[in-house]
Amino acid sequence: MSTTAAKANRTDAERMADPNWWRQASVYQIYPRSFADSNADGIGNLKGVTAKVPYLKALGIDAVWLSPFYPSALADGGYDVDDYRNVDPKIGSLEDFDEMAAALHEAGIKVIVDIVPNHSSDRHEWFKEALASPKGSPARDRYIFRDGLGENGELPPSDWDSVFGGPAWERITEPDGTPGQWYMHIFAKEQPDFNWDNPEVHEDFLKTLRFWSDRGVDGFRIDVAHALTKNLEGTLPTKADLKAKAHGSDGFVDGSHPYWDRDEVHEIYAEWRRVFNEYNPPRTAVAEAWVHADRRARYASPEGLGQAFNFDLLQADFDAAQFRKIVTKNLAEAAASGASSTWVFSNHDVVRHATRYGLPATEPADEGEIMAGQAGKKWLLEGGRQEDVDVELGLRRARAASLLMFALPGSAYLYQGEELGLQEVGGEIPDSERQDPSFFRNKGVEVGRDGCRVPLPWTAEGSSFGFGANGSHLPQPEWFAAYAADVQDGVEGSTLELYRKALALRTELQSGESLEWVPNDNPEVLHFRRPNGWQSVTNFGTEAAELPEGTVVVSSSALDGGKLPGATTAWLFG
Repeated sequence: MSTTAAKANRTDAERMADPNWWRQASVYQIYPRSFADSNADGIGNLKGVTAKVPYLKALGIDAVWLSPFYPSALADGGYDVDDYRNVDPKIGSLEDFDEMAAALHEAGIKVIVDIVPNHSSDRHEWFKEALASPKGSPARDRYIFRDGLGENGELPPSDWDSVFGGPAWERITEPDGTPGQWYMHIFAKEQPDFNWDNPEVHEDFLKTLRFWSDRGVDGFRIDVAHALTKNLEGTLPTKADLKAKAHGSDGFVDGSHPYWDRDEVHEIYAEWRRVFNEYNPPRTAVAEAWVHADRRARYASPEGLGQAFNFDLLQADFDAAQFRKIVTKNLAEAAASGASSTWVFSNHDVVRHATRYGLPATEPADEGEIMAGQAGKKWLLEGGRQEDVDVELGLRRARAASLLMFALPGSAYLYQGEELGLQEVGGEIPDSERQDPSFFRNKGVEVGRDGCRVPLPWTAEGSSFGFGANGSHLPQPEWFAAYAADVQDGVEGSTLELYRKALALRTELQSGESLEWVPNDNPEVLHFRRPNGWQSVTNFGTEAAELPEGTVVVSSSALDGGKLPGATTAWLFG
């Protein structure tokens, strides 16, 4: 029996026991609050996920990645965590989690959860204890507290900005009522940064990793994996100093930034890897690390997390030359590190790629920022009107890009709703109903991420398009009905059926983690061959292109007289 046939004929139990399952997995990201609501309160929950396990099984994915479901005030969509070893009552209970995990495992689907180690919420029991404790206390040492500058400490320890706008430091009131120290928060002020020089922080996260692993969690996605360790000794550099060095020839590729991508962070992940390897099969992890390409492999080390997201395709325009350069570079990086690459076009933080690809390309706003990402940001800031999107072109390109991604060696990450061809919700969300803190803190600069977090349309009719029985926590536009799952189910050529067919073939055809570029005379066409002889051909242009000899098994759009139309990908044997 061939390797390909052996993979296709494995039972769910055999696939679940494979320690290398993650290397070429298809992973589906669920944003729990917006996936499915089982109790009619307008908020998605874990029971809603459990109810959709048959849908996920039919889709053909290998794993589900759940964005945070922990207790949270939602100052940052759940990434402000009150308790790392519990479930938000609005989303369910630990018993609901166990039921969901068991149902997914029974269906042969792995479970990945988000871990948020850079910061807690300001409602975490440790932070409340820190505020109630004096300066220099063990409770304060779990976080980053510093005296202020100025005659009476009235100025922050540095002039750094937070990612969400405003200063990266917040002054507290001491227990005796006087103005006191400042604490660091790279993100929202409700997200105080942990002090990873403190052994208690290390031990508590090891406890959390074991807690979820013991409940059957198969892997972890590590939020802001490059920001844990910090060097805040002595006089802190100004933001002007940091910006000047960042634009220099070497930037911070030496790991010298005071809080981003420091070398010491890998000591933490080596510690975590020892915990992951206590389990059989070992628990997996993938780093969200926005770092220089030369430093990304360290996060994907087998002695560390094992895998790291690359967001290069997500940032790229729909362009053959960009895609080829990115794929070649990332496969080489993965091979050098012993990891497998990761591919992603959409997630909970960016404009959906079906919309991005339907926008006019724009010039980069800053060095290093690529056109597609900038086009999405610009569109949102200008009101996000659907009439400014070439919806048909955007969906056509998105289907072609996704089919190309599924043909690549490595892990493919999908975001909920992209299998429906779902568009971003832009200006249809009134300011009064937005929830993302980046919108409120950075008005005029950031519209926020609510548009990709609008609850999914499961049915063309009914309350909230089948999301729940009593509305949804973010408003859904009327045009969602055309994208509903029940409208596409069983319909030949629908985006949902394309994903189902492609993901099933991906499992059947997957083989060695390599590809061979096949030369062609058309610069708009990317053609590569995978081991066992199957091929992927993508036409990034507008004119139909010749197909190589072979039998087409799936294409993102209908063929044009045996030719490959523009913005179309086809897989074939031959």
